[in-house]
Amino acid sequence: MAVARIIPSKPAMIIEGEKRHLILADLHLGFEGILDARRVSVGKYTTTDGTIAEVSGLVNRVRPDTLVLLGDIRSGTGSISRSEWNEIPHFFDEICRIVEVIAIPGNHDANIQELIPEEATSTGPGGIILENILLTHGHAMPSENFAHVDDIVMGHLHPVFLDEQSVLSGQRVWIVATAPKQEIFPSWSGTVRITVVPAFNRYLYASHRIRHARSISPIIERIRGSSTARIITLDGAIIGDGIILDDVI
Repeated sequence: MAVARIIPSKPAMIIEGEKRHLILADLHLGFEGILDARRVSVGKYTTTDGTIAEVSGLVNRVRPDTLVLLGDIRSGTGSISRSEWNEIPHFFDEICRIVEVIAIPGNHDANIQELIPEEATSTGPGGIILENILLTHGHAMPSENFAHVDDIVMGHLHPVFLDEQSVLSGQRVWIVATAPKQEIFPSWSGTVRITVVPAFNRYLYASHRIRHARSISPIIERIRGSSTARIITLDGAIIGDGIILDDVI
């Protein structure tokens, strides 16, 4: 039976079963150009090479068989930019040297297949099942073909705790929710656990503050009124339950 565990102090998860899988979400490579256009500076250590160094460090630390990227590898939503043509293949070339990579497309990843080398595996947008856990980006409802799973691991929401009265405001957090399975798969009974992985890109909070908008997931919208949830910091502290969900997504 597969075991999923959060890596302490990192926006990353390990799933261990027959193989070991490292799970990351929402890299948003090339995001600096978008923030720069909004006059938000994030410094010189946020280039694709910096992301490569961070991901490589995690791979060397936990020694996974595969690295699974839960979508929004790109930052733009329109046509592929010149920087994305350069940076995203560079990222995959470097990471594929040290680990097998599986890329699950997100809502930002139009035409991402053109940027992914043959050494990496690209799935459909619905996600994949590994070790009986559904791994998906989270921007679309999963197919009934996946209804037998008891766990869903997703990204997309970039959960950040926002409360100006708290010293924790602005920190990335995990969401771990349990809900009736029929809310997502109407013909099934039982419960399903849903884990929302924090964005690997730590600077997405800045874009949220400027846009004054949040991402919406149909999965989370379906379970809002019927789920129990825990909100967990990267350090592993439980800071709330479903009551504060609106302060997180």
